[in-house]
Amino acid sequence: MEALAAVERAGAHTVPWEQACQHSYDLILAASPKGELGLLSGPRVLLPHGAGFNKSVRGEGSDHFASGLDPAFLAPDGRMVASCYALAHPSQVTRLAAVSPQAAACAAVVGDPTLERILASRSRRDHYREALGTGARKLIVLTSTWGPESLLRRRPTLPADLAAKLAHDAYQLALIVHPNEHSRIGTFDLSEHLAPAIDAGMILPRPHEEWAAVLIAADAVITDHGSTALYAAALGRPLIAAYDGGHELLPGSPMAQLLDDSPRLDAPGGLEAVLAAHRPEAVQAFAAAAFAQQGQALTLLREKLYRLLTLTPPPSPATARLLPAPAPPTRTPAAFAVDITVSDEEVRVERFPAHRAAPAHHLAVEHGTADERHAQSASLLYRRASRGSTPHKVAWSVSGWTRHTLADYPGCATAAVVLSPALCVVRTRSGSLLSVRIEPCRESGRIVYTDPAAVLSAVHAWLAMHPAVPVDIRCVVGEHSFQVRLTPATTLEGEPAC
Repeated sequence: MEALAAVERAGAHTVPWEQACQHSYDLILAASPKGELGLLSGPRVLLPHGAGFNKSVRGEGSDHFASGLDPAFLAPDGRMVASCYALAHPSQVTRLAAVSPQAAACAAVVGDPTLERILASRSRRDHYREALGTGARKLIVLTSTWGPESLLRRRPTLPADLAAKLAHDAYQLALIVHPNEHSRIGTFDLSEHLAPAIDAGMILPRPHEEWAAVLIAADAVITDHGSTALYAAALGRPLIAAYDGGHELLPGSPMAQLLDDSPRLDAPGGLEAVLAAHRPEAVQAFAAAAFAQQGQALTLLREKLYRLLTLTPPPSPATARLLPAPAPPTRTPAAFAVDITVSDEEVRVERFPAHRAAPAHHLAVEHGTADERHAQSASLLYRRASRGSTPHKVAWSVSGWTRHTLADYPGCATAAVVLSPALCVVRTRSGSLLSVRIEPCRESGRIVYTDPAAVLSAVHAWLAMHPAVPVDIRCVVGEHSFQVRLTPATTLEGEPAC
């Protein structure tokens, strides 16, 4: 289903299988030797999908053969299923020769076209991270292949567990799920199964092109034995193994070697230790064992296909289409259990999903976005100023909304409005409006902004202990420190519409 959806989005023409079997074609491209390819008339080229031949699938063809290298599919009834096998690495030709010398004689090493698009799109990393709303956070990507030994089958609660454990302002999560699982479960049901993590901000990219853009945006990858990890290795990303063993992964395969050398998810020290110890060249060496001809794959593949068509390739170079930007998160968390540490003139803030079982300093809730149950329990209620315009409109002033909110929610101690990334206004139960000015953090030539709502939690905690203003405090959010100035609000700051 996902493959058909991708074909439809591309605007390609499709025909029923019965009709396809009645015609002859100049060239047939297939991603797998499985199925009744022999019924199609014309030269057939096999372009194996995924990064190499790393696992076997029980119950299909012959036992103990790598999926894609099974003689039962390569040469059913002794007849070759393809005229050409376009492979990614010379070692794959060697493995093919061990099971079918006849097929190996028709093999050509052209590299991996998918990797070409990924490598060509590396310069868009900042663009992808902006689309995802990652900011200065570390994007941790989980990858789950299909079948009973996949990450989601073995550890179905891992996404939600990580979402509850990792501070929202330090980490962002994404989960890349194999297209077969999207088709088996359905994207809607898959999203519902993963709702606790998605509600906490986890991204579930679509399986056609978005997954590759998210992989480029990643800071680290937690993986099972699916071949997506080898693409991450080619990018030099830190890899953390979350495969619990079984019968599918083939010993000695590039994926098995990569996992053997990768730290385990349950290893002491957690994510930070893994990221600190990471050496990009080490993981890239494992990718080199799966991908040859990097940078040349499209040219080599085009030359091979044009020869089969008895045509001359165009004179222009074969270039990879850059990956489109991924869609932003579908759900943005609006209620947080907030941990606070106050020392001298510094406040450290860590925000977690509101449903977290551990006790927190306070509950911070975005009014009008989170559900009313959370709003009634919040110590800090905030809203973001509306910049929209309609012909007929009624709007709150900042002063009016904060006063109204404190009256409507007796359990709320602080009401606040986010006016911009650098300016907020708060009102405590003492009654006075205060201006909150946030200086962005500057590091290594970059200007880093944080979610002002995280700073509002710091201000809420500080004012409960130190109500006197004006004052300068340092707010630590994630790995960054921001200077914050609290002063009485001016008339202008107290009255903008929201």
